[in-house]
Amino acid sequence: MNGFTKKRVGTLTLGEKLKKLRGDKRISLGEASKFTKIQAVYLEHLEEGAYDFLPADVYVRGFLRSYADFLGVDDRILIRLYEKEKGIKKNLDKEKKSNLKERKPIDISSFVFTPQKIVVAVVIAVVLMGLFLLYREVDSFASAPSLVILSPDDNSEVQDNSIYVKGVTEKDAALFINDQPILVGDDGRFGENLTLQSGLNNITVKSVNKFKKEAIKNIVVRSDYVATTDNGSHGNQSSSAGNVSVNPASSGGDGTATAQGVQIDLRVDPGPVWLSVETDGALAFSGTMLRGSVQSFKATDKIVISSGSGKATFVKLNGRDMGALSADAGAVRGVTFTKNTTPDTAATSDAAASVSSTKDVKPTKKK
Repeated sequence: MNGFTKKRVGTLTLGEKLKKLRGDKRISLGEASKFTKIQAVYLEHLEEGAYDFLPADVYVRGFLRSYADFLGVDDRILIRLYEKEKGIKKNLDKEKKSNLKERKPIDISSFVFTPQKIVVAVVIAVVLMGLFLLYREVDSFASAPSLVILSPDDNSEVQDNSIYVKGVTEKDAALFINDQPILVGDDGRFGENLTLQSGLNNITVKSVNKFKKEAIKNIVVRSDYVATTDNGSHGNQSSSAGNVSVNPASSGGDGTATAQGVQIDLRVDPGPVWLSVETDGALAFSGTMLRGSVQSFKATDKIVISSGSGKATFVKLNGRDMGALSADAGAVRGVTFTKNTTPDTAATSDAAASVSSTKDVKPTKKK
């Protein structure tokens, strides 16, 4: 015997580590995508190790820094692990190609390259390339980016209080829906779920290219959605104040929840604002609410709210106005309302959520 014993060492890959960190925090891919502004399909490719479907390395490193900041881990560890795994995959692919490569027969041609011919060919290629690049830059500078709205149609009517806006623009353009930035895919496609207010809704989609040229599309959508109370009667909904009538039997006189559960009415002003709502541990909504739009949610035990702007998100708990979700205009995460929530406990929960959203993120050290 040589005195050595074999021992298996198991380590997590980058994808397994990211999936475990996200699973430990009970965060869905959709929620992670909204908070990091990274497409969910890219996060899924990172977790599955499908590096061939990801964009250039400089973008992937940016994804990993944002994801690490969101998950509260050191981004240098994730980037180092990514570069290591991609290097290993690259070497394996190169070795595989070399093993499958067959020798090509020698082709003897009568055409002979001379120094003069090579110089002429290089000069022609350089001139043509320069003309092509000049034409492309001039055309991009002079023209606005392309912008096509696939849905909804202008002057359309819907019976629901939400709508999905999707379209196509240039892949390098910056896109905004009602001045809120929206992520554009590598193929130029985009999509976003919007919550509408009752009546007419003006939706402005703007695409800006790298030369600051803009293309703007304005869409008018009418929503005929009318909120109803528990007894089946129609509630009064105001687009300016965001008031939704609530069945008095669902709340106590002091504004606390009764045994029937918890009901939350959300309104944003100003908007648009991105929101995520969980009812009894299940994701009930994830999308963008326009200014003045109202969403109602019910749960048996608790409702957890995350918002891109706490100061612009207003809450009614079982018919009682609780005010803004936070005094801070920034994003808040994990504000919880339960059966025992009162205005005082709601304020405490708000403060705790604001603190947790900042202390969960581990500061990164500059090299």
